[in-house]
Amino acid sequence: MIDYKTIGSKIRKYRTARNLSQEQLAELCDVGTTHISHIETGNCIPSLKVFIAILNALSCSADELLCDELHNAEHTYKSEISSLLEDCSSHELMIITNTIQALKSSLRK
Repeated sequence: MIDYKTIGSKIRKYRTARNLSQEQLAELCDVGTTHISHIETGNCIPSLKVFIAILNALSCSADELLCDELHNAEHTYKSEISSLLEDCSSHELMIITNTIQALKSSLRK
C-alpha cells in the first residue's frame, strides 16, 4: 500500500529546502494552495500531471519522493547518504562510520 503521507512529507521537505512557500509551489504547478496542502498532508493523491509539475518545480526525481515505495531504491538511498556526509568533519565521519557498522551488524543478526 502506498504511503501518501510519507510522500507528502517528502514534498514538503524538498519545498522548504528550496525556500518555496505552498503558494509559490502551487503557482508553479498551476493548482491551488489548498491542493498542495492536501498533497503534503497525504489527504489528497496528486494526478500524474500535478506530480510531474511538482517534480519539475522542486528539481527532484520521482525516485527521491517515491524511494520508500520502490523495491530497487538503493541508488537513491546511497545518494542521500552521500549528500548527508558532504559537510562532515573527519571526526563526525568516524563516528557515523562506527554507528553504521554497528547498526549493519545488528540488522544482520
